[in-house]
Amino acid sequence: QVQFVEAGGGSVQPGGSLRLSCRASRMILSTFTSTDMAWYRQAPGKQREFVASIAASRSTNYLDSVKDRFTISKDNGKRTVYLQMNSLEPEDTAVYYCNDIRASRSWGQGTQVTVSS
Repeated sequence: QVQFVEAGGGSVQPGGSLRLSCRASRMILSTFTSTDMAWYRQAPGKQREFVASIAASRSTNYLDSVKDRFTISKDNGKRTVYLQMNSLEPEDTAVYYCNDIRASRSWGQGTQVTVSS
């Protein structure tokens, strides 16, 4: 069974940066290469929401509030998806998860991002 292992979270001040990673454990290379992947987040007391996606074609899509601040990328050889987050705001505080674009697989444990002064 595929497992997503997220890492890279932490506590930063507003305006800071973090780079998250998500490794798709046990996913065969050809499947990962052809899968559209996405990052999601869940803030306290809120539903999980879409943040960014990257298609197999490398086209990307972003939540409006993170456009021009976040960048999603993918390393097929490492079966890993990244989320570079710049100019972080307190509203970005959440647990961040990755999954395929349909969120069809089991969720990992996520990685906590806290933005606070």
